[in-house]
Amino acid sequence: MKKGTLYLIPTILADDTAAQVLPPQVGSQVAALSYFLVENARTARRFIKSVAPQQVIEELRIGVIDKDSTEAQIQAALEPVLHGQHAGVISEAGCPGIADPGAELARRAHQVGIKVVPLVGPSSLLLALMASGMNGQSFAFHGYIPIERAKRVAALKTLEKQALTQHQTQLFIETPYRNMQLLEDLLTTLHPGTRLCIAASLTAENEFVRTDTIAGWKGKLPEIHKQPAVFLIGK
Repeated sequence: MKKGTLYLIPTILADDTAAQVLPPQVGSQVAALSYFLVENARTARRFIKSVAPQQVIEELRIGVIDKDSTEAQIQAALEPVLHGQHAGVISEAGCPGIADPGAELARRAHQVGIKVVPLVGPSSLLLALMASGMNGQSFAFHGYIPIERAKRVAALKTLEKQALTQHQTQLFIETPYRNMQLLEDLLTTLHPGTRLCIAASLTAENEFVRTDTIAGWKGKLPEIHKQPAVFLIGK
């Protein structure tokens, strides 16, 4: 029996931006599928209906695969694809598989010989890197910075050292309600000449992207409390 295909379907980063950031191919593919593996069922249903209004949500098969899913659950989720049904992977925001549990589905799909097809859409990490003016030839993403302050400061110093000695851009994120605390720690921890990019609310009307030295940021920090943001350290 011919196996199905696993489509990695990008979603929006900001509300009401689908027409601006997603190519027509995304809506067409969503309309053609009846099986979806998603990070959050509620938001996935809303996204599906927004880009493919002809879909009858009640007739779709939607399974949840998130960061807590076991290997057995991932295998079970791909069983219909092994038997010929196409499936779409939808994450909470941006591109599945990039800092996202959708990577586990793609990993397992390759192991069992399922074709994986990525569709074009917005990635906050790549958009931030593009706009930062920092090194796009060598970069690393580190996920969330530690919460406990001593560990956080140590982590920031390590990232700064990597950025300056290897000329490698360091990207990381924070829970949005802790953004301002992180910014204060960045200003007090890093060297004055180190460059910091703050990229917040990407693709939204209130999008903010700016790169400056630590010295240049002092007294000029943006108010990005509770806004999704990417932070970059560079030489």
